[in-house]
Amino acid sequence: MSVNFEPEMIVIPAGEFLMGCETGAANERPTHRVWVDRFAIGRTAVTNGLYHVFLEETGRQAPPGWHDPKFNHPDQPVTSVSWFDAAGYCAWLCECTGKAYRLPTEAEWERASRGGLEAKLYTWGDEPPQTQPRYAELWRTGPERVGQRQPNGFGLCDIAENVHEWCADWYDANYYAVSPPGISYGPQGSPTGVRRASRGGSWRHQIKIARVAARSSLPPEYQYSDYGFRCAQSL
Repeated sequence: MSVNFEPEMIVIPAGEFLMGCETGAANERPTHRVWVDRFAIGRTAVTNGLYHVFLEETGRQAPPGWHDPKFNHPDQPVTSVSWFDAAGYCAWLCECTGKAYRLPTEAEWERASRGGLEAKLYTWGDEPPQTQPRYAELWRTGPERVGQRQPNGFGLCDIAENVHEWCADWYDANYYAVSPPGISYGPQGSPTGVRRASRGGSWRHQIKIARVAARSSLPPEYQYSDYGFRCAQSL
């Protein structure tokens, strides 16, 4: 096995933040305070290069588009992976390393994406995505290679752009509305559902970089060319 088969992880300190956006979609309201324990999350989404080791070691079937030159560079994020594929990759990492790899919860993802900024629309602040460097040049035919743009305040790259990222939670559009009063500690999402939560922007969208509070979802068996994932790790 390759000696570099683990994703590069960034430790996110424990803390609270204001989750959601009062000016966003209905499923982002009401905003509410959330506490997240210390955890780690991938500096980038899992790449084709990392995922290739997983396929070689497990014999798992490659995702659709694996041989498409628009999607298969080793440094591009792996795409067209289902939620089950992403969860399976994390479980495999656990077996190989003894570390508690998993998918991030929505709360963890948003905490990490905000990079320590409070109540801002994007990873960098409130300025619109079109003001970002090289915005008009990127994401023409597929996702960009990871880690090429400026990281956020926690050192994470591409976390609200490039590909949607699977989260651990079942998706519930009304979940915020039933949050307990005061601070919510480590919310895990709905206990049941038919769609899994996802976060972040997509190379296929008209607006390529998502607001950090924006929520999305997909049935867990679907494999879309703008869906990938990054690992989290309990510490």
